[in-house]
Amino acid sequence: MGKSKSKESPSRKLMHASSSDYGVPFSLNRGFLAARSSKLAAMLKENHEDDISHLLGDIPTDSETFELVARFCHGFDINLSPENIIKVLCLAHYLGMSEIHSTNNLTKKAGLYFQNNVLSSWNKTIKALKSAEIILQQAADLSLVDACAESIIAKVLHNPRLLGEPMRNVTTTDDDSENDENAYKSNVKRRLFVHDSKSEDVTLLSIALYEPIIRAMVHREVPLEYVASSLFQYLSKWVFLDTKREEDDSSTYERNSQREIIEAMERLLPQERGLIPSSLLSKMLQSAIILDAHTECKSGLEIRIGKQLDQATVKDLLIPAQGYAKEEQYDTESVKRILKNFYSNYTSTDKSGLVVVAELVDDFLAEVSSDIDLKLNTFLSLAELSQAATGGTNRNSDGMYRAIDIYLDKHRYLTDWEREEVCRVLDCSKMSPEACEHAAKNEKLPVRVTVQILFSVQLKLKDNVTKRIQRGPDNRLLKLEEDEEDAKGTSNSEEAMMKAEMEKMGNKVLELEKECHMMRREIQRGSYQHKIQKEKTSMWKEMKRKIGCMTSLHETNCHVKKKKVHPR
Repeated sequence: MGKSKSKESPSRKLMHASSSDYGVPFSLNRGFLAARSSKLAAMLKENHEDDISHLLGDIPTDSETFELVARFCHGFDINLSPENIIKVLCLAHYLGMSEIHSTNNLTKKAGLYFQNNVLSSWNKTIKALKSAEIILQQAADLSLVDACAESIIAKVLHNPRLLGEPMRNVTTTDDDSENDENAYKSNVKRRLFVHDSKSEDVTLLSIALYEPIIRAMVHREVPLEYVASSLFQYLSKWVFLDTKREEDDSSTYERNSQREIIEAMERLLPQERGLIPSSLLSKMLQSAIILDAHTECKSGLEIRIGKQLDQATVKDLLIPAQGYAKEEQYDTESVKRILKNFYSNYTSTDKSGLVVVAELVDDFLAEVSSDIDLKLNTFLSLAELSQAATGGTNRNSDGMYRAIDIYLDKHRYLTDWEREEVCRVLDCSKMSPEACEHAAKNEKLPVRVTVQILFSVQLKLKDNVTKRIQRGPDNRLLKLEEDEEDAKGTSNSEEAMMKAEMEKMGNKVLELEKECHMMRREIQRGSYQHKIQKEKTSMWKEMKRKIGCMTSLHETNCHVKKKKVHPR
């Protein structure tokens, strides 16, 4: 059997090549090689064959770098560049081309070029470091990686804009997609601060190089807003675009690499609240879920979102569920954990943040309620989390009513008991007049809830009437002090009419209260169910007829302007 042909080494290929193959007008000379390299000199001393190609087969380098070294050994000029300098230095060190062996040595020549021409330039340093990725361990052992990293860090300390302009924390809406895409782009002003004609970017580096450099920048107190800008650029370049591709377009290696990047980015993220926009954190979390990142990575992102949830939008919480066995359209379990993180970390005495998040949850529930697969327990658990945290506040219940209405509309198969469970999280006493009027006509609501809403409206009207009666004499006293003597008779007459009207209104309120009590007792006995279901709308109209049209007082006028309280 014939032996299979092995791949020729760069040195062996050069040895057998003609001059035209590489533009090298010479053959390898044993004497020239030995004069410049201590390692080659020792190898050639032990082997006297004319063909030395087999001795050079194990040299760890590529053909282009070996050719440069061979040209130097034979006295020809060589072209050093940022792209080849680290590989040349590593090969020169391996071959022992140092001052000890020869005063005219490649290590010294390449070292001077590296120090004077590469490290002094931002662009050239990044290019050199990028080229070292294929021989990273060798370059690290010679401290070449550290030298490049220190050069980059020093330049960033002097001018942080080399990392990009700080991100603008823009709160976006569904109708503002342009802001969503442009909010975090680096400012073109950065080019004004770079002396090189074309600015290279540290985001070109592999994660193995990028992560330790960024970590060192944070340790050296580079302003975090510039670090955050660089992190976003890195994610945009290596993760965000690729995770949108179909599975068959992305190799396993690429996905593993992206997973490694997203996990490293989470470790590098600053902990400061508000420094990273919630929309970017949400985008990272979605990518981490898609790439099946480590649990610590996903939990870390959820904690960060939770700490600044009052700065988020509904869009930031719409995290698509993943996997073939997904039961709901959105990852509501992740949203629950984010909510719990927010509430457990909220220490301010000002409850406005709690109200903002509660309203955010209302809007989120309204958005996801149209999912036919959204479970009743999921809906209730999210609503209860919001309700428990804002129990002592005066926030409006219209948002929760809107979410409940959508859920009942999209889940018509619910039993009466389940519909009452959904409405259990609704605080009827905090609904606006417009929402109450809509609810009174809403046939999807359980009858018991409708009665509760009507009773709540009746109590509000009674309270308004009582307050008006109590402060009436005071207002009249002020009026009397301002009027002239000849108007006293007229004022007394108006006051008497007002008092009579107040008494009449009070009687109507008491009558309405009795009716509500009677309805509640009938419902409890179960005999009034069908009658009330048919006459929900008429009850509301009757209430307006009895109260709304019988007084000119603004406080008790229930002719409210109708408006759409839950746009679909």
